[in-house]
Amino acid sequence: MVKRYILIAWIFLTTIFIGYSQKYVNEFLNVGVSARAQGMSNSVIASVSDISAGYWNPSALSFVQTPLQVGAMHAEWFAGIAKFDYLSVGKALNPIKESFGSISLIRFGIDEIPYTINLISPEGEIQYDEVSEFSAADYAMLLSYAQRIGVNGHWYIGGTTKIIHRSVGSFGKAWGFGADLGLSYRTEKWNLAIVGRDITTTFNAWSFSLTEREKEVFTQTGNVIPVSSSEITKPRIILGYARKSKIGRDYRLITEINLDFTTDGRRNVLVSADPVSMSPSLGLELAFRKIVQIRAGVGKFQQVKNLANPDVKTWEFQPTFGIGLSLGDFQLDYALTDIGDVSDVNVSHIFSIFLNLERKEK
Repeated sequence: MVKRYILIAWIFLTTIFIGYSQKYVNEFLNVGVSARAQGMSNSVIASVSDISAGYWNPSALSFVQTPLQVGAMHAEWFAGIAKFDYLSVGKALNPIKESFGSISLIRFGIDEIPYTINLISPEGEIQYDEVSEFSAADYAMLLSYAQRIGVNGHWYIGGTTKIIHRSVGSFGKAWGFGADLGLSYRTEKWNLAIVGRDITTTFNAWSFSLTEREKEVFTQTGNVIPVSSSEITKPRIILGYARKSKIGRDYRLITEINLDFTTDGRRNVLVSADPVSMSPSLGLELAFRKIVQIRAGVGKFQQVKNLANPDVKTWEFQPTFGIGLSLGDFQLDYALTDIGDVSDVNVSHIFSIFLNLERKEK
């Protein structure tokens, strides 16, 4: 039985070598959800045990220790100009199989963008009252399911189907579809995980609807008139190992390392190659009596050019920090990080909450 599931997973993962893709498509889905993950530099695929697993590693949904859970996260980029929101709800389905299902919604958007295409009339007059606003937003719905393999086994498998909608005002829209697959092996002291993101490749189809007036202004201002097109995101494979240790009677330490393999060509990461590049990250979580958690992480290793001497490059990385508070069925998490730019001095404050709506029967 285990071999059959592993074979299925391998068949899906081998699709990374098929197809044509563009880099950085659907990047809003690489931001990450939950302040716990952000505080650990997103190194959580092996240790995640709440409904954010639907995003990180769907097989880990089986580790959720409650019959019904909801979660939410809010983050902002660029001094609040761009907003990222996440909402999820999950429910246990079969206690014998340890199966669990969840549905998650993600929105990343910039609102109140001035639309000045009618600012100047055909006669050359300025018309401030003709300036309107529009939003550029990306949406995703994640439908996830996980279960244990066998009756008393250590293996878990799960999948997530992604439905994506992207819009730019009323004149540009795209629909996309994709899938993730996760496989986990869990023991009392350590966990292993492998996740295939966009294993079937994620396909986006864009369509545009411009008025003749808009096309005319685009031409006069030297802008390209967009046409219907498509985007394909190649899969990536993430490997994770988490170690759980007890320190005395009151403390517990989780150490996790992730290796993120992209397959869309050379990237500016620690191991850069074509077509496969690899980026490592490390996360730590120290918990006191399952009440207070302190987190730290490091990742996003990149080479940055010296502005004074472009021939000189230096390595930079992004540290992260976070804290968590558990109060019965309520979990509040906070992370301090820069999710926008590894070299930017501005930081982002990220909050997430998880709430157990039903208690697990003993």
